[in-house]
Amino acid sequence: METIIIILAILAGVIGIAGSILPGLPGTPVSWVGLLLLYIWGPEEMALKTLIIWGIVVAIVSVIDYIVPMWFTKVTGGSKYAERGAIAGLILGIIFTPIGMILGSFLGALLCEWYYTRQGFGQAFKAAVGSFLGFIMGTGLKTIVAAIMMWKIIAFCF
Repeated sequence: METIIIILAILAGVIGIAGSILPGLPGTPVSWVGLLLLYIWGPEEMALKTLIIWGIVVAIVSVIDYIVPMWFTKVTGGSKYAERGAIAGLILGIIFTPIGMILGSFLGALLCEWYYTRQGFGQAFKAAVGSFLGFIMGTGLKTIVAAIMMWKIIAFCF
């Protein structure tokens, strides 16, 4: 039973890291589930305080992940089209990981902002940079938190 819990916890950590990068998968919450599994059934005792702190961190990062891209886009004069284009470009760019994800996110934001808002290219470029930076900041933060939780999962397993 202990081996199965360890495998499930590590799997949750891996899915959490992947979900931090790929849209549609909840990254950090899945990593937290890995910690929860180890708290309940793990081979080594984990303090409840650790689980609660990581739960708070996951909640904060999840909120920040929604706020930061919108804020960066708004500050640079962009619209929702830049945000949506960045996500669409990322999904299309997954085929050519990791450069395709980065370029796809930026180009998606640029093209959608330029096409749908009918603003000049310069303004669309500025909005695309803001949307892209916000997306990268949110994704980077989630990935760092998921990676640290993965390290914690491994530390509690072995």
